[in-house]
Amino acid sequence: MKVALIQMNSGDDRAANLRQASDLVARAVAEDRPDWVLLPECFDFLGGTRDAKFAAADALPDGEAYATLQALARRHGVFIHAGSMLERLPGGERIGNTTVAFDRGGREVARYRKIHLFDITAPDGTEYRESASFAPGDAVATYDCEGVTVGCSICYDIRFPFLYQALADRGATLIAVPAAFTMQTGKDHWEVLLRARAIETECYVAAAAQTGTFAQGGQTRTTYGHSMLVDPWGLVTARASDGVGTVAGRVEPERVERVRAMIPVMRHRRDMPRG
Repeated sequence: MKVALIQMNSGDDRAANLRQASDLVARAVAEDRPDWVLLPECFDFLGGTRDAKFAAADALPDGEAYATLQALARRHGVFIHAGSMLERLPGGERIGNTTVAFDRGGREVARYRKIHLFDITAPDGTEYRESASFAPGDAVATYDCEGVTVGCSICYDIRFPFLYQALADRGATLIAVPAAFTMQTGKDHWEVLLRARAIETECYVAAAAQTGTFAQGGQTRTTYGHSMLVDPWGLVTARASDGVGTVAGRVEPERVERVRAMIPVMRHRRDMPRG
């Protein structure tokens, strides 16, 4: 299966972000002929004020971001794992950071809301409080992509290996990680975490990232980029260069089977006693 990863520099202009996404998907399809395309986290709207985020969020399946990616999947005849988009939730107190996946005909095949929210203080003292705007999801999600089971995760989820084990337990052989990793954490942790999750689960891990700067609450913040595909042995088989663009690689189910036969960690795993 040929996969393409879209690396974007989204901001708080949704129309511009959707144009950028459309252009990059078209470029990836023309250059690499992928079966499956992954976009980054918050591809439709990144940064801005809390009020601006809420104004940009749509009740799915309504809204411009949803319709745009659905139409792209149908037009190009590819699966599109639409990174994550802002979702208006009932009640209106917080919004969702939500993945939607579409098949080649533009039919929705999966929806996943980010479970782990990024509430941290970075080494330089910058505070990130995702929970101020976003509500956490509470369900694990996988879907079938023509015989390949794809597991859903988003960005900060990568630090919680039990989620990835749960996806592998559900049959995932490819796990998607749309992300907007910060420069500070990304330069030290991004590749290490992606390779660790691939080695632990013996799955392919595909990570599409935001790159460059965006404005958030009067601050300029920088994302790390470096979108990549990691194989089940933990080898990086495709990596994006700096800046906006695309990168492609291959997912081989036989490679997963060979690695799992060599080191059968799923069969050897034992549940730890409690108490």
